[in-house]
Amino acid sequence: MSAQRKNAITVVKAETRQRLAELDDVDGFDESLLNNYGNGAGPVEGAQFARVSAATSLGRGGHAALAGADRTLSRMSVLSVAPKWFVRDYLATKEIILSSWFNLLLICVPLGWASAFLGWGSIPTFTLNFLSLIPLALILGDITEDLAVRFGDIVGGLINATFGNVVEIMVSLFALFKNLFTVVAASLLGSILSNLLLVLGCSFFLGGLFHSVQTFNAVSNRACSSLLMLACIGISIPSAASMILRNANSPIPAPDADPLDPEVHERWILEVSRGTAIILLICYMCYLAFQLKTHSNLFKGDDDDAVPMLTLGTSIGLLTVITAVVAVCSEFLTDSIKDVSEKTHLSEAFIGLIILPIAGNACEHLTACIVAMRNKMDLSMGVAVGSSIQIALFAIPFNVVVGWATGHPFSLDFTPFAALVLVVCVVNANFVTADATSHWLLGVQLIALYCLVSVAYFYQ
Repeated sequence: MSAQRKNAITVVKAETRQRLAELDDVDGFDESLLNNYGNGAGPVEGAQFARVSAATSLGRGGHAALAGADRTLSRMSVLSVAPKWFVRDYLATKEIILSSWFNLLLICVPLGWASAFLGWGSIPTFTLNFLSLIPLALILGDITEDLAVRFGDIVGGLINATFGNVVEIMVSLFALFKNLFTVVAASLLGSILSNLLLVLGCSFFLGGLFHSVQTFNAVSNRACSSLLMLACIGISIPSAASMILRNANSPIPAPDADPLDPEVHERWILEVSRGTAIILLICYMCYLAFQLKTHSNLFKGDDDDAVPMLTLGTSIGLLTVITAVVAVCSEFLTDSIKDVSEKTHLSEAFIGLIILPIAGNACEHLTACIVAMRNKMDLSMGVAVGSSIQIALFAIPFNVVVGWATGHPFSLDFTPFAALVLVVCVVNANFVTADATSHWLLGVQLIALYCLVSVAYFYQ
């Protein structure tokens, strides 16, 4: 998650943060005040809703109620005597969970686990765990953004960089440990294309419907575009070298080909990929320093005085629990990919490139489109392009390094078609955003290119 994505989600949640911040101004809350907040109106000024301390509430009627016939306190009555941090965390967690209709898909979490343990079949297991990842990604994005608001730009940016694309990274790592290298490469490549074409295209299209022409920062756009092009080159060099060496070892090699032992070939590609991965990771660290320290003014949001919704302990607890749930769902999901591919006759490349990124990019898609319709294109660009950079410069080389450390020989030897698609899509996206302006027709072009890629992989 980039700094712009943090700012974008902060903008989307601004009203909620304002309502929760008002709760800090009072000593306690009576039942009518909490009911009013639950209806979305927030704390109301004046005498209509009294603001009383918990001690006063008990002194005036709490003990009498306990001694009476009705000994059951309502939910709001309990909240009125609860500690302020508990009330705030309760309301903030409720707001996060109820903020999107997609969170209804949380019901798929226990169903997906039940399907895996009870053997309902690979297709139900894949489908239920795939649907589970969509709301988990949305909630995880809210929580990481809340921690980022608490710790400031630098530490917050590092938190976002670590957990911003945790769903994609978890899925790719579990596929890596099962030697599903095609799924690893396709899922990470698909995340880049989904953000760069589908998310950015929908943002341009929806923003263009409300605003004729929109503009964004040209300097940050050029920096991000050049980094994406660098990642393309880093991936294309091992892929192209591997294709040339395969040609040299083919039954009818090219006249100038130099035959090479296949084992030496594979080892050479692995060494080149690992060296490239280290260089890309260094470039990613430089990008973080550029974004968070030296040129942070290019990525600043409009809501620098935002306050966190959750307390620190609750944020860390929720982050730990949801990350663990994502890990379990990813494990069940990757376990079923091979059987799903055989039964549905969909290639592993199509499942990884087109289907899996839908779950991981749900948060980016919603956030980027919302802020684009509010004419905040710098934030929208940061969400879409920033997430693509994180996958290209961090997630892909990170998988290479983890595979190196754990004995799984994953390399940057993508198929020639995959490398070509990546380069063409990045070049087209750079061309579309070159003049730092957007309108709805540019969005249509990016969405159309994503559909062309989807059709090609569907029939592959």
